[in-house]
Amino acid sequence: MSGKTNVVSLEARVGPVADRRALRREATRQEIVDAAWQIAREHGLGGLNMRDLGDRVGMRAQSVYSYFGSKDDIYDAMFRDGYSAFIAWMDEGGRGPGADARASLRHFAHRYFAFCTSDPVRYQLLFLRTIPGFEPSPESYAIAVRALAGMQTALDRFGITDPDASDLATALFTGLTSQQIANDPGGDRWERLVDRAADMLLAEVAPHLLDVRAPSDHDEETR
Repeated sequence: MSGKTNVVSLEARVGPVADRRALRREATRQEIVDAAWQIAREHGLGGLNMRDLGDRVGMRAQSVYSYFGSKDDIYDAMFRDGYSAFIAWMDEGGRGPGADARASLRHFAHRYFAFCTSDPVRYQLLFLRTIPGFEPSPESYAIAVRALAGMQTALDRFGITDPDASDLATALFTGLTSQQIANDPGGDRWERLVDRAADMLLAEVAPHLLDVRAPSDHDEETR
């Protein structure tokens, strides 16, 4: 009877212990990912190496491999981390103060542009093929797909239902981002064009939503 009781009590303890170990492991993995971002921001994405990464988190380079099987696995975790941040950032922005499609799209475009330009290294990993041979895992790529679907959902809310709208939006706004980062880092040369780019997009995919002005006195007189 006492032996059976010991087995039951052991089983009761294993769950919480295993959970704590899983939490500690996940916390260490996140610490490694955070350190990887730091190194990439200092030395570029190509400057990431296991020795420096191990030094940053206080472990030998070989020990890092017990958490990530390869450097590409770390890039994959960074990719997933970056797109999760992108989704949260865009969701936090909401529709914006404008009540019409034009103002909403401009607000959306500025949120997109601000996220991308605020961290050029993250932008390179998420939106450009910077790392030779790197392909995100299906699980991480699914988050990127969800981000794109979220963009189309937001455009639908604005009244923009063209199925190509999200692709056109990413082409326009990442184009402005690349120009800003490459040719005027820290400036606003291409940021000043965001509103015009948003209007261009709206004119192409939903021109009927551009005419949102209130009726003028002249309109009232001619009725």
